[in-house]
Amino acid sequence: MPEPTKKDETENESAPPPPEQKTLQDGGTEKGKDEDDTSVSTPPADGMSKPAERKDSVWSIGEGAPEETEKRDDSQRSTLFIEKPQSGSVSVGGNITFIAKVEAKDLLRKPNVKWFKGKWMDLASKAGKHLQLKESFERHSKIHTFEMHIIQAKENYAGNYRCEVSYKDKFDSCSFDLEVTESSQAAPSIDIRSAFKRSGDGQDDAGELDFSGLLKRREIKQQEEEPEVDVWELLKNANPSEYEKIAFQYGITDLRGMLKRLKRMRREVKKSAAFAKGLDPAYQVDKGGKVRFMVELADPTVELKWYKNGQEIRPSAKYIFEHKGNQRILFINNCTMTDDARYYVTAGDEKCSTELFVRDPPILVTKALEDTSTYVGERVELSCEVSEDDANVKWFKNGVELTNEPKSRYRIKVEGKKHTLIIEEAAKNDNATYSVMTTGGQSEAKLSVDLRPLKISLALEDQTVRLGQEIHLKCEISENVEGKWYKNGQQIEASDRVKLYHKGRIHRFVIASAAVDDEGEYMFVPDAYNINIPCKVHVVDPPKLHLDGLGEDNTVTVVAGSKLRLEIPITGEPTPKVMWSKGDKWITDSGRIRAETYPDSSCLVIDTAEREDSGPFRITLKNEAGEDTALINIKVVDVPDPPQAPNVTEVGEDWCVMTWEPPANDGGSPILGYFIERKKKQSSRWMRLNFELCKETTFEPKKMIEGVAYEVRVFAVNAIGISKPSMPSKSFVPLAVTSPPTLLAVDSVTDTTVTMKWRPPDHIGAAGLDGYVVEYCFEGTDEWIVANPELTDKTKFTITGLPTNSKILVRVKAVNAAGESEPRYHPQPILVKEVIEPPKIRLPRHLKQTYTRRVGETVNLVIPFQGRPRAKVSWQKNGSPIDKNQINIRNTENDTIIFIRKAERNHSGEYDMKVEVENLVDKATIDIQIVDRPGPPEIVTIDDVWGENVNLSWKPPKDDGNAAITGYTIQKADKKSMEWFTVIEHYHRTSATINELVIGNEYYFRIFAENMCGLSEDATMTKESALIAKDGKIYKYPVYDDFDFSERPLFTQPLVNTFAVAGYNTTLNCSVRGNPKPKITWLKNKVVIMNDPRYRMFSNQGVCTLEIRKPSPYDGGTYSCRAVNELGEAEVECKLEVKGKGFKSLQMPCVSEHHLHQSQKYAREMQKGVQTTSLTL
Repeated sequence: MPEPTKKDETENESAPPPPEQKTLQDGGTEKGKDEDDTSVSTPPADGMSKPAERKDSVWSIGEGAPEETEKRDDSQRSTLFIEKPQSGSVSVGGNITFIAKVEAKDLLRKPNVKWFKGKWMDLASKAGKHLQLKESFERHSKIHTFEMHIIQAKENYAGNYRCEVSYKDKFDSCSFDLEVTESSQAAPSIDIRSAFKRSGDGQDDAGELDFSGLLKRREIKQQEEEPEVDVWELLKNANPSEYEKIAFQYGITDLRGMLKRLKRMRREVKKSAAFAKGLDPAYQVDKGGKVRFMVELADPTVELKWYKNGQEIRPSAKYIFEHKGNQRILFINNCTMTDDARYYVTAGDEKCSTELFVRDPPILVTKALEDTSTYVGERVELSCEVSEDDANVKWFKNGVELTNEPKSRYRIKVEGKKHTLIIEEAAKNDNATYSVMTTGGQSEAKLSVDLRPLKISLALEDQTVRLGQEIHLKCEISENVEGKWYKNGQQIEASDRVKLYHKGRIHRFVIASAAVDDEGEYMFVPDAYNINIPCKVHVVDPPKLHLDGLGEDNTVTVVAGSKLRLEIPITGEPTPKVMWSKGDKWITDSGRIRAETYPDSSCLVIDTAEREDSGPFRITLKNEAGEDTALINIKVVDVPDPPQAPNVTEVGEDWCVMTWEPPANDGGSPILGYFIERKKKQSSRWMRLNFELCKETTFEPKKMIEGVAYEVRVFAVNAIGISKPSMPSKSFVPLAVTSPPTLLAVDSVTDTTVTMKWRPPDHIGAAGLDGYVVEYCFEGTDEWIVANPELTDKTKFTITGLPTNSKILVRVKAVNAAGESEPRYHPQPILVKEVIEPPKIRLPRHLKQTYTRRVGETVNLVIPFQGRPRAKVSWQKNGSPIDKNQINIRNTENDTIIFIRKAERNHSGEYDMKVEVENLVDKATIDIQIVDRPGPPEIVTIDDVWGENVNLSWKPPKDDGNAAITGYTIQKADKKSMEWFTVIEHYHRTSATINELVIGNEYYFRIFAENMCGLSEDATMTKESALIAKDGKIYKYPVYDDFDFSERPLFTQPLVNTFAVAGYNTTLNCSVRGNPKPKITWLKNKVVIMNDPRYRMFSNQGVCTLEIRKPSPYDGGTYSCRAVNELGEAEVECKLEVKGKGFKSLQMPCVSEHHLHQSQKYAREMQKGVQTTSLTL
């Protein structure tokens, strides 16, 4: 039995032992090459110690990377290596290292480095015992170092290697060669035992399985017996992570039960008085073998019994008991798996137990795997036979274990001793070395999968397809493989428009509706084959003209003198030939009229359009798919000719009427209207009169200045533009008579005269007003008689010489340079007889009601009346005569005016007006009300407080402002902030409930009264506050007495002795406080200073100042300031000495000039109010 392998605890324990040798073909298409030339022997990593390395080094852990082809263009390569690996030579069994260095100065992260053998073999997946990859980074020099270590080189390690480095879009590659030379020592002979041996600790080949020698001879040799191995001891001393490996290696099927028994056996065994020597903890025997249990008793007379799993063992041919002195022996013959159990022996009350492990014999590979070659897509079966039926066998591919999972490509089939690995459809990536492993041996074989030679059964055919028809490409090949479609070298993917079909060996490419872009060279390339099936697709389309944008009749209008560039979209595949013509003349690609052709359009170009260019142009398209033609009408239009000079047919005050004839030529487009301009005759600036076209040939210019000469002209307008202006009209001057006189009325009538009066005309005009003509005629006649042969410039005229009791009609005309105006008629015949007209007051409508004005506004009332002759007007207020010092009254013959410049409340009242004519009287009364804002409401009380509500009540204000109270405004304020917020506006009642107050807050309330003038200036506030108490016990606030701020007068800054210069103002200053505010009195030599213009007294914020204007020596003396209030009085005094202007030269021992300046400076500061020690209440 092979010896178990002990491994270091730091070793990768889960990695299965893969076969040593792996062979890959370069590309798989070349035959006849020695396969060993492109292979690398990379045994798995074992527990060998690693060389010392820097802290920043990172070693490859041998993760498998997919072996895929990476093709890179030489244009992408850039120089990244600063040191490339160099070719080298090593002898068999020797070590060699290849080094590559990359500078990281311009790199933001670590570059990607790969090591390859040959073209395709990525060595990252081969790292292990014989191959190690290392990388490090030197921070100071910023250089990445990549190393590949080959350890204990073999002959098949020789060949070409490649190192590739890439970073983003940068790439660099370097190739180098490795030469392995023969060692001088002779090759050792092949021993089958060495193939199956798993060496122990400290050996160089620990963990390595090398079957290469055996596979070449295809010989199956029986494994020689090796020293007995106690699995029990192995499990007791092994790491738990190695249990499954040991169980598979030594054929243990019930590993879990064995571990439970192991746990029991590890318990401490107590010393026994009955047994001088007990059973061993465990025994191990091969299946079919014999085992011996022996105990030694301290007392040979004690009865002994043997048990197996609690059942007593009776003597038989299988179980044999033997006695030798104090020894008691049990033999178990022909052990089977049922004998694998727990045994114990009892001696009296004591017991001794042990475990028996029955081990299956090792499973041997009786028929090895064979190398196999096949084609892609074929079914592959790799078979071997083992020594036992349904044995536990593991399969590996390139050292990676294969599992029999449902989704796996690999299926494992077991038929008795025969084990088969099945691949239903082989692929290129199935090229590998496959191995099988049992508990007693292993075997491996190479699988080579090549492409089957491809034949084209049906090639693609060139097609010519019309636009919109289906493109259908079909080919058939000999193999059922996938493939790719290409158009002009670009791969085509399936989409909603492009359909790709693959069924068996047939591949189809379908486009339901061909487009112009679908034309090109198509190619089908089968996967994994270096072959392509090409064809060409030609898409044709009949030519077509697209004239949708030309409108009806294909007519194009162009303005004369402008450039026409008419672009007609065209379609057709191949591009059609375009021809233009007008009549029998073909249009070339040069000249004033030319044709320009583009792939998708054609242009007709006329550089400078002329009216002769009008007419039909023909465009014709031709290509191999057909022909299309169309007529396009070109219409050249121009602006119209100017109209004839206009005629002015009528002239008014500021207007005239003008007419004109349409232009003879409209330019080929209908006349849309006209623009009219005018100018003063002396000016050269024309002004546009209409901004909207005038549709008629008559226009009335307005807003002209009377007496100024004007000229007018006309422009014609069509769709193309505006014509040149017409010739100006003859000059004309607007001039008009005045309007009729206004307000013609009878002023007075006697028995022989009638006096008429009127007002000037509303509009006189630039011609002015020369005078008036008064005419009359007797009733019943049509003869108008001129009353004034000469014009009168007055607006009042008396017609004399009229017979008494006759009736006349009167009219008046205004006369100026333009003539007489329309007459103004008196509406009724006038009786020539003096008549008494009773008085009649025509009170305006707004004065029939109370006339209301606010305080401070002006009152100006005009009350018309009638009455003749000599009406007398009188006024009274509230039955008393009006005080003319406060109210101004002005009377005329027809009206009276009452005027108050600044109304006051006492001007309110009833004003009585009386008009008297002889014994006839008419009266009227005017009620004038002068209003002001009301006063505040009377006492506001808090009637009740409950929950979040407060009930308020108050009395209306005493002063309603002489107007009805229209409402009240209620405000609230939190006691903490005293910020007022309006709660209710325009409230009419004198009690209200305030809701939604915040619990815990205390509120004050105030109320404004409101009338038609607005809110009262002041508000009445509640004396007490309303506390919105929380639920629970009501807190009673302590009552504090109001603080008494009363204080008798106290001078906080006294007067100081002062020296003054004669002729210069000086001031005396002090500060005082007291409550109530004290009365200040100044005294000189104990005499009160009163009404003296030489003294001015000020008091501001408690600072008292006495200013002495231009003092003289006489003003020197003792000055006192006395403060008096109801609590007492206080007085301070100082001395003032006034010196002449030359006193500065005098020696004053007690006062210096500096002291004088300081005194004056202090006085000025006191005047400015900077003294902060005073308190004003």
